[in-house]
This record gives sequence, structure tokens and C-alpha cells, in this order.
Amino acid sequence: MNQSFFQRNMKWIVVVGVILLVLVWGVSKKNSFVTQNEQINVQWAQVENQYQRRFDLIPNIVESVKGVAKQETAVFGAIAEARTRYSGAVTPDQKAQAASQMESALGRLLVISENYPVLQSSQAYRDLITELEGTENRISVERMKYNQEVKTLNTSVKVFPSSLVASLFGVKERAYFEVPKEAQVVPSVKF
Repeated sequence: MNQSFFQRNMKWIVVVGVILLVLVWGVSKKNSFVTQNEQINVQWAQVENQYQRRFDLIPNIVESVKGVAKQETAVFGAIAEARTRYSGAVTPDQKAQAASQMESALGRLLVISENYPVLQSSQAYRDLITELEGTENRISVERMKYNQEVKTLNTSVKVFPSSLVASLFGVKERAYFEVPKEAQVVPSVKF
């Protein structure tokens, strides 16, 4: 009996078809990992943009406070050190640590400024603080978006069967932005 090519080789055609589908799915998954990693990089760049905005504002605030509170040099030094650490940081984790150090020093600066009513009455100082508050809100939003992007990638890396593709191509989980314990302490204001 004359069988057609397809009838004679049906099981091989099915096997090759399944292999092709798995390969196409694997390549598609690899591309989605690349896309997710790029989204994380883009979102981290947004966090850095907001950090830069903060770092641009802080010298003006420091100068405003310096004029009134000349004796508070330790805080000014901590802010300068944090800025230096941030500019020398290479990885997102190092930058996040330096930014947390800046947040701690900035918190101390704001507490100090509370002790100087003359400073509080300065319109320029109040405007700078308002801008800083807006920037802090933007940083918070951008960090949240960054963590959402990381969650999406990390879930894809962990979930079967995409975890197989991730391990095959060396795709690793990314670190969440987490605020260190010392930065979670609210500074106290004493009059």
C-alpha cells in the first residue's frame, strides 16, 4: 500500500513539530527575560534621576541651614560623605546604600532645622523643603515601580517551566530595593 510521506513519517513530524514549538517558546521566554531586565534598568534609571534631583537640592538646603546653624558641622560632613559615596557607587545596591546614608543624614539635618525658628521663617528655605518633599515622594514612587519590575522578572525566573529557560540562559533574580534598618528609624525632634 502506498502511503504518503506524511503518513509514513507522522511520528517524526510530530516530534520535530514539538521540538520546534519548545524552541520557539524558549527563545520567546529568553527575549522576555531580556525585556524584563531592560525594564528594571530603565526603572532604576528613573530612581537615579530622582536621587540626582535630591542631590541637586540638598546643597541649597545645607547652605540655608549653615547660615543659621554654623555649629552643626557633623551633619554637613555626613551629607558630603554620602554624596561622595553615591557618586563613587557603581552597582544599584551600592547606590541604594549610599542613598540610604543620605536619607539618614538628611533626616538629621531636618531635625536640626526644626530647632532654628529663624530658619523656619525663611521663605527660600520653606520652598526648598517643599521641593525636597516632592522629590522624596517621587523617589518613593520610582522605588515602588522598580520593585514591581523586579518582582515580575523574579517571578518569571522562579516559575516552572520558564525557570528552566532562565537557568539555561543564566538569567538570575534581581535584588529588590530595600530600606536598611538604620534608615527606618524616624528622627526625633526635641525642642
